[in-house]
Amino acid sequence: MAVLAPISWRVPPRHYGPWELFASLLTEGLVARGVDVTLFATGDSLTAARLSSVVPRSWSEDDQVDPKVAECLHIASVFERAGEFDLIHNGFDFLPLTYSGLVETPVLTTIHGFSSPRIVPVYARYNRLGAYVSISDADRHPDLDYLATIHHGIDTDAFSLHPDPGGYLLFYGRIHPDKGAAQAIALARRVGLPLLLAGIVQNQAYFDREVAPHLDDDRVRYLGPVGPDERSALLGGAVALLHLIEFEEPFGLSVVEAMASGTPVIATRRGSMPELIDHGATGFLVDGAEDAAAAVERAGQLDRPAIQAQAVRRFGKDRMVDEYLAAYDRVVRGR
Repeated sequence: MAVLAPISWRVPPRHYGPWELFASLLTEGLVARGVDVTLFATGDSLTAARLSSVVPRSWSEDDQVDPKVAECLHIASVFERAGEFDLIHNGFDFLPLTYSGLVETPVLTTIHGFSSPRIVPVYARYNRLGAYVSISDADRHPDLDYLATIHHGIDTDAFSLHPDPGGYLLFYGRIHPDKGAAQAIALARRVGLPLLLAGIVQNQAYFDREVAPHLDDDRVRYLGPVGPDERSALLGGAVALLHLIEFEEPFGLSVVEAMASGTPVIATRRGSMPELIDHGATGFLVDGAEDAAAAVERAGQLDRPAIQAQAVRRFGKDRMVDEYLAAYDRVVRGR
């Protein structure tokens, strides 16, 4: 089979790249089960599968790569070889669907979310031709049919309980109005705890206006992107992960990673958060600043080993691979 990954970042990503991380964990899990996989990704990607690439590096890491040109060639490369595969797993968003009617090989698409309502007509046009997997029940579009909902899995072995947690609050994600960095800063000040912020700056104007003026290298610090080697210690040392989102988030890898480190999550009650967080056990779902402040006070009372155990059970990569293998079987058998 073929796995079509995005080429915005390397597979696996060096720091940020949730779709590329998904492609990596799934591909390596499939290969470990004995599945013959060809991964279509950037040339510097690391995989035990066969690697096929048309660009040596991702367009986010190499300004000599034209994103539109590279992505056109990248998508074409898998569909030009479609006859070699019994299934194409599209993890690249909506554009590959426009090729799917030109080949006989079935295509399963993981819909990672809808960046805009304007892309929905593409999914609607190919609704009956392929198979769609949602990453949360909350992110299902009413005009589309779905084969399954499969929550993302993570490498839970990469996260461990911190020996001395509780020194700070943590914001971990894209610096963008959707993700609630400004709300995290305000909450940390309200409860009198230091705040660490980590992640790429995706909206520079927002960072300059809402984040930079509050940075003091003491009570509010910005660490920049954090790679896999530092992620577990950073997540595990926090009192709580603050995930005060301002949009209907389809999933939240940082939420699951924090819980796998035993750290409770305080999240706005929006999007997929009620599916991921067991309120009062693995974190808190909140509806405003006062609610969030009360949750910080209660976070220290939660059982961190129990949080980690539940995250391992619900969000391990093996569970994700199992569910995708079942989905593949249904597609290949025409069910």
